[in-house]
Amino acid sequence: MKKVNLNDLPWTERKSPKGRFHILRRSVAKAFRSAKTGPKLPGQAPFEVELVRVPPGTANFPFHSHAAEWEFYLIVSGTGTMRAGKKSVRIKTGDCLLNPPDEPHQIINTGRRDLLYYVIANNSVANIWHYPDSDKWGFTIGPRIFKLSPIPYFDGEE
Repeated sequence: MKKVNLNDLPWTERKSPKGRFHILRRSVAKAFRSAKTGPKLPGQAPFEVELVRVPPGTANFPFHSHAAEWEFYLIVSGTGTMRAGKKSVRIKTGDCLLNPPDEPHQIINTGRRDLLYYVIANNSVANIWHYPDSDKWGFTIGPRIFKLSPIPYFDGEE
């Protein structure tokens, strides 16, 4: 058995250059990975767990989908909007949301206080994600972000 206490974990902050995207998070799975006897890489634990705080007027991440991951959200406090696929729904304390693979999603804090939620995701060994608003792609090795452009099938093969 492994044990960590959420209150002992540091908040790590990620903010976009212009401040449109802003989160602070406590990663339970990362704490297990850094434990002496825990798994060392993201694909070695069965799921990821984070407590996430989104300040008012910001979004957690750009609108994106995962090719292989399910994400479950439990809203602890605050209000906001969940963009999911082609629709947006209002979210509030106590709401539970489930995003399947290939469904683009994003959480936006539309309230006056921080929006606090837990996210639990299955931890696929490899994952590809897509940002439909900017037509970018990313993958877990790296992480790296890139744009695709068409090429002939045998390009670079002969």
